[in-house]
Amino acid sequence: MPAVTVDNPLVLPRVTTPATARQRRVLQVVKAPSGIDGTFVHRDSHGGGGTITNGDTQWMTAGSGLLHIEVPPEELVMSGGLFHGLQLWVNLPAKDKMSDPRYQDIRGGNVKLLTSDDGGALLRIIAGELDGHQGPGITHTPITMIHATLSPGAEVTLPWRPDFNALAYGLAGEGFAGTEKRPFGLGRSVVFGDGDAITIRAAENQDSRSAGFEVVLLGGLPIREPMAHYGPFVMNSHAELVKAFEDFQAGRLGTVPADAF
Repeated sequence: MPAVTVDNPLVLPRVTTPATARQRRVLQVVKAPSGIDGTFVHRDSHGGGGTITNGDTQWMTAGSGLLHIEVPPEELVMSGGLFHGLQLWVNLPAKDKMSDPRYQDIRGGNVKLLTSDDGGALLRIIAGELDGHQGPGITHTPITMIHATLSPGAEVTLPWRPDFNALAYGLAGEGFAGTEKRPFGLGRSVVFGDGDAITIRAAENQDSRSAGFEVVLLGGLPIREPMAHYGPFVMNSHAELVKAFEDFQAGRLGTVPADAF
């Protein structure tokens, strides 16, 4: 997983005219934007698209390349409001770099829901597997992505594949990671060491903005291949990057329809 891009709670000011959307190019990565709060609209040059609302995920495989646009809906821009989401970029192995683009619309009600034995933790499996339970997201390499909500003072220890890496990112609230209870919270991440389990705990006292501790847990089987990246392009060599830019400049990534919104 080469990069994690997160939009912490973003309050859109009220404006009098709609925001202008700009097409962005993406090649050879998988993007999994997850809308925690608010609404966002996505369209791409391969026909994919939809509206992200609370708890939804859009899993886009750029593969051989496409253009896409993500904007708040006009009514949110006009009225102002909150959007809180996360965008994860997942690298593809060389053999899948030029695969056909694919779009997965994962509604919040379709993820696999689990709870801890004491009910203190709610786990939403977006992609991958946890303790025999499978999430709906389809991935090219073994990956697990979970959105966890812990009540104040709750702790959960989850089984984890020992050949996976693992990290946690705080979406809201405060808590701790590992048996040594390393503190982290909103806007901070922790990377776990080797092992077959990961532990997170919510602080007893949360701030007034957070009813509990919201965390995204991420992990996967390392690809361990050379990586070359520039802007939105992620390839295995400089020569492949040059070819990607040539394809973009020649219009081979397509266009987002003018009436997409």
